[in-house]
Amino acid sequence: MSKYEPLWKYLSTNNKENYDLSFEEIKEILGFEIDHAFLTYKKEAQNYGYVVEKISLKGKRIFFNKVMGN
Repeated sequence: MSKYEPLWKYLSTNNKENYDLSFEEIKEILGFEIDHAFLTYKKEAQNYGYVVEKISLKGKRIFFNKVMGN
């Protein structure tokens, strides 16, 4: 199980077309702060029907979009 699985489940459970989550919101979902390892794990989101569209380090936000057909 990936350490980011709670985030992926959050995305798929709420089933929105897209998400704009702050680093702080993600910390609340996961129970820990994201780090550079997220770049390796972000591809896992596709298994839950989402892709990481954009990571804004300046704005401290991550944008997710639902994969078409899911």
